[in-house]
Amino acid sequence: MKYLIAGLGNIGQEYSFTRHNIGFMILDALASASNIVFTPARYGDLAEYRFKGRTFILLKPSTFMNLSGKAVRYWMQKSAVDPANLLVLVDDLALPFGQLRLRKSGSDGGHNGLKSINELLGHDQYPRMRFGIGPVIGNPVNFVLGEWSPEEQPLLPERLKTAASLIRSFGTQGVDQTMTHFNRPWEPPGTLSNENNSL
Repeated sequence: MKYLIAGLGNIGQEYSFTRHNIGFMILDALASASNIVFTPARYGDLAEYRFKGRTFILLKPSTFMNLSGKAVRYWMQKSAVDPANLLVLVDDLALPFGQLRLRKSGSDGGHNGLKSINELLGHDQYPRMRFGIGPVIGNPVNFVLGEWSPEEQPLLPERLKTAASLIRSFGTQGVDQTMTHFNRPWEPPGTLSNENNSL
């Protein structure tokens, strides 16, 4: 089985540690843990990850966010990947920080990367995983393009690891079982509810 995992973001050092680049960050974490490297290719950087008989084509588009569909459509066609085996990784302002939400399909929800993919594919019937970056503080555009806060930074490695596990589950367990397992509320360690639960 072959899967295309497209992590969305913007190219350039100035964007590398911003919230909008969480798709890149998840794929970089997966590649680093698996000792694989990305190489420049058409419309993006590509890496191939093999796990339990599955082949995951990891794509970081180089087209900038609002043209992500160009890279996704090209590599879907070139790699002969079915839409059901496409997984797009994006940030989501409406979800609290660190929350993961996998869906089989859906609208772009105001996300320019998903909007571009929907337009170029001609449909929205493909899975996507949203990584929560909310709640918004100040101007939404500046917040999305801003870097992670000092409070968020120590929590990112664990959430990136969990997102990588979601990708592996998507390919081996299927979207339904993966949604059941990963679409659960998550609260950062040290929150009041977690402290109460530990009593």
